[in-house]
Amino acid sequence: MNKIIYIVEDNDDIRELVEYLLEIEGYKVSGFPNATTFNAEIKNSTPDAVVLDIMLPDGNGIDICNKLKSTIATENIPVLLMSANTNIAIISSQSKADDFISKPFDIDDLVSRVRKLLN
Repeated sequence: MNKIIYIVEDNDDIRELVEYLLEIEGYKVSGFPNATTFNAEIKNSTPDAVVLDIMLPDGNGIDICNKLKSTIATENIPVLLMSANTNIAIISSQSKADDFISKPFDIDDLVSRVRKLLN
């Protein structure tokens, strides 16, 4: 069975690129352009991992991550945060994410980090 990954990214180009990269690795991927659509879907199904942008038009990825990690049904889902803000120390102190990658990111590094989260 293919692992399911949710991508939450408001930039269409970045979201589509990440979806494509992970699909060619054999993952089943669903993309969401904002927090609202992601929050509606996460109530109905549980992915194996979430790649989550921090700055969304209708929410904060750190808050979404922390809510996932504080909810029994979703606390074990690995979360990879993405942001153009490269201050990892601040992001790490504010979030319960399993990993962080800064934008722009190396394609191979992104795929490797997702693979590592799912093993």
